[in-house]
Formats: sequence, C-alpha cells, structure tokens
Amino acid sequence: MTSSNAERLPDWQSNDHVSVEELARRQGVQPITSVDELTQLGTFESDEELDEFLHDLYRARRADVA
Repeated sequence: MTSSNAERLPDWQSNDHVSVEELARRQGVQPITSVDELTQLGTFESDEELDEFLHDLYRARRADVA
C-alpha cells in the first residue's frame, strides 16, 4: 500500500539489520490500540486502497489454510 501524502523517510547511513521495533521508533509510528482507529476518516485515501488492504489481510489469514 502506498499513500501519495506519505512523508519521505530520512536516509539512515547504516545497512545493519534493525528490528521492527527500532524501525517504528525511528519513523515515529505507534501500534494501533483499537480496531476502531482503522474506521477514522483519512485512514485510507480511497476505496481502492481500503480494498487492497482488506484483500491482503484476507489472503494472509488464508495462507495457512490448504
């Protein structure tokens, strides 16, 4: 998923592996605390972006079912 209004992330000089937690800290993002946060206006820029998210979520949940 991409957003046209996404801010450019700074370039870090290290090629070392960093944890997801460290990447989140560097980017200043926080985990959602409630699914209700996804229903707020502006979470997805378009219906197509929401559909893509839901499709990926459904596919990920079904990946182990075969």
